[in-house]
Amino acid sequence: MAPTLQDLTADAGTRFVLALFVDLRGKPCAKLVPVEAVDLLATEGVGFAGYAVGAMGQEPKDPDLMAIPDPASFTPVPFIKDGLAIVHCDPHVNGQPWPYAPRVILKSLIQRCADAGFEPWVGAEVEYFLLRRNDNGSISVADTADTASQPCYDARGVTRMYDHLTTVSTAMNKLGWSNYANDHEDGNGQFEQNFKFADALTTADRVITLRYLLSMIAAERGMIATFMPKPFGDKTGSGLHLHLSLTSGGTPVFPAGGEGLDDRGLGLSDTAYGFIGGILEHACALQAVVAPTVNSYKRTGAVSTSSGASWAPRLPTYGGNDRTHYIRVPDSDRIEMRGGDGSANPYLAIAAALGAGIDGIKRSTDPGAVGSGLSTRALPPTLLHAVDEFETDPVVTGVLDAAGAGVATYFATLKREEFFAYHSSVSSWELDSYLTAF
Repeated sequence: MAPTLQDLTADAGTRFVLALFVDLRGKPCAKLVPVEAVDLLATEGVGFAGYAVGAMGQEPKDPDLMAIPDPASFTPVPFIKDGLAIVHCDPHVNGQPWPYAPRVILKSLIQRCADAGFEPWVGAEVEYFLLRRNDNGSISVADTADTASQPCYDARGVTRMYDHLTTVSTAMNKLGWSNYANDHEDGNGQFEQNFKFADALTTADRVITLRYLLSMIAAERGMIATFMPKPFGDKTGSGLHLHLSLTSGGTPVFPAGGEGLDDRGLGLSDTAYGFIGGILEHACALQAVVAPTVNSYKRTGAVSTSSGASWAPRLPTYGGNDRTHYIRVPDSDRIEMRGGDGSANPYLAIAAALGAGIDGIKRSTDPGAVGSGLSTRALPPTLLHAVDEFETDPVVTGVLDAAGAGVATYFATLKREEFFAYHSSVSSWELDSYLTAF
């Protein structure tokens, strides 16, 4: 029998539990529940005014969201605050899972995979910048010595941030996540800390938990950990690369295995190529979900950076161990989807990727020759273009509507309004270009 939330809090010496979930934008929302009330939390959940939460499909008149904890996600975080733990929750309304809740949506896609005979596995690369807020309100890289034009993998940059990186690494390993590498990424002030892949839901929970840990640990040192895709115009942006694979009855289905030799040379099965084909076919619509902010398109639209490369795909193509493609195939066990960025909601991003991939398997979609894709059409240049693509793609909209109709329309409206709010503001570029031009 699986341990109860009451058992878990007692074993960990927990005094308070953050009952946590995220809205459609990925905002982490929680109530702090004392251990004395854990029985009530476990049996009834904890209530939230859904409209106040944010993007959760509610109005002020609507009944409470009840966050129902998933004991399997229980995560003690005493290195943040003594006696503190996190438990991820599934929001319910009137006793039913709320279809606008990202975790509920992902669970629906995991069931869809199961119905097709597969179990999805996911690894995630969480890239982020460490910054400081200056007295004049501007931002700068937290490490003032981090000024190299090509800082990626610089041993000195990693060492200067040793205290931060090792604190995070130790935390991940105490949690059993198997942190296996911590590195300086391609932008000044940019880092990545990797952990082992897991089932799709566990990985999505861990991305949310890691963002929380990074933010809190950085703040303790007077820094800002940001997952904003492109905080600096001349530096590489932050991705959320997803490593995806499927098993069937515990057996990996991506390697060619008994199907014989793969004449495309990547060692993949027909199932894997169908999965790739589905993602490529729906890539333009997927971008609205995996790159869901105005700022996202400063990353995918970048031609180059001060380091010489943007490391962000511009076309929906696939290849072998080649990081210029939308889908990279580093080996025959998995594929890496590189279109997502740090602003992506991991539940929605993983769900959308799985939905597109499973559609490709069902229709035996051919991804084309290695090094190419299904078309030469570029990825959307702005969030508005991506929303247009999203709204006309029944597979990707169907992912967001997997737990209930109306979510995709609501999401598209949110994102369209976000674009026009940005578009209505006057930027410094406009002032510099037009103020005295005429």
